[in-house]
Amino acid sequence: MIPDFDHGVVVIGDVMLDRFVYGTSGRLSPEAPVPVVRKARETMMAGGAGNVARNIAALGGRAVLFGLAGCDRTGDDLVRVIGEPARLVRSLDWKTILKLRVISQQQQIVRIDDEAPRPATAAEAGELLAGLAESLPQARVLILSDYGKGVLTPEVCARAIAMARESRALCVVDPKGRDYARYAGADYVTPNASELAEITGLPTGTDAEVEAAGRALLARVDIGAVIATRSEKGMMLIPREGPVAVSQATAQEVFDVSGAGDTVIATLALALAAGRPVPEAMRLANLAAGVVVAKLGTAVCSIAELEHAMRIETGSGGVLSHAAAAHILREWQAEGLRVGFANGCFDILHAGHVRMLREARRHCDRLIVALNDDASVSRLKGPSRPINPLEDRAAVLAGLDPVDAVTWFGEDTPLELILALRPDRLFKGSDYTIDKVVGAQEIRAWGGETVLLDLLPGRSTTGIVTRAGNGTAVETAS
Repeated sequence: MIPDFDHGVVVIGDVMLDRFVYGTSGRLSPEAPVPVVRKARETMMAGGAGNVARNIAALGGRAVLFGLAGCDRTGDDLVRVIGEPARLVRSLDWKTILKLRVISQQQQIVRIDDEAPRPATAAEAGELLAGLAESLPQARVLILSDYGKGVLTPEVCARAIAMARESRALCVVDPKGRDYARYAGADYVTPNASELAEITGLPTGTDAEVEAAGRALLARVDIGAVIATRSEKGMMLIPREGPVAVSQATAQEVFDVSGAGDTVIATLALALAAGRPVPEAMRLANLAAGVVVAKLGTAVCSIAELEHAMRIETGSGGVLSHAAAAHILREWQAEGLRVGFANGCFDILHAGHVRMLREARRHCDRLIVALNDDASVSRLKGPSRPINPLEDRAAVLAGLDPVDAVTWFGEDTPLELILALRPDRLFKGSDYTIDKVVGAQEIRAWGGETVLLDLLPGRSTTGIVTRAGNGTAVETAS
């Protein structure tokens, strides 16, 4: 069960603006061997410590964000996209950090960094720390989000950590560079395996090596514990005393790792604020990171997506409520993703189903499948059906790679659900014609498309049930 994340978290660190240009590319430039990208759209969002605050808000927490921004147009954009959590110090002498990424066909082509990092001045640091002093008494956790751009000077770190202790707030650090002495007094630091190897000079390829490197770091710096993040290997907690704890990562198709570390530390902080043990907080952070790496851009994990990921991981079916399905679908569409919708009983999964779902996923960026609930299956197929209850059918479907989410409907047709979700693609088998597909007219009205998919001949659940009852085998070609 997901804990209550409605807690205050203060974030201080390097804030930047992430701008994404999306387009398509079908040829190389005649001027140089580089792709020509035809721009389709552009988005911008807060990156760095700003993305940590975005993740906290998406998970239901209350973030307050401190950082530096310039008195420039990029700074104005940054303040606007951050919104309510922003407590940025605007400085005439600071150039707002901008990272521009160009993406074509879900592949990042180039990243351009526009920045001039330098250590925060005494005046800038004083303003940041004055804001912390006001906000920390209402917070349960302080996050230091260090991207090495100059906000978290040794002086700022030392005073911020001391203020957290005075306010009895936990301090969690996403570190950068080789000077970990600046983080002395923090409760947790979260280096990745490469950073841990760099700071200690020790290998970090195996579990034993990561533990040894973590303990070496603890012997050198007064930190409560190390939480080492290791990409596909998950996380390892190395406490100052006692055994290590390992949390395995969730397997996902990786589209983009931008901001995954921000999601990890935001989820860790909120789980710790909720009083959950560190191993459980790590597990939740792994699940959230698995959601984010399957997205393009500097993404966040919402509470609905985290709940869905947990249900799938625990095998409890992963059936989304209608409200949760609509929330996730809107988030996908806001990211510019095309969302497809398929529906059916899927009582006994067979090769025809798998083929259809794989083909559907080729026509969209995300696929949501709506299952007839048990009562509607009985009405459609007879009192002896379904063979498998809704939760079991959903668990099987949620485990398939082409399927991104599963929900349900209780009516004889999914029209009401289609109208509520408003997907971009509607899928049905080629045994239908467009005029016979429920929802085809409606989806066309909002600019969507209905796609008829080829079926695998001779495969049907009813046929399987009949053969099973008769004790007959499937005929195969000799």
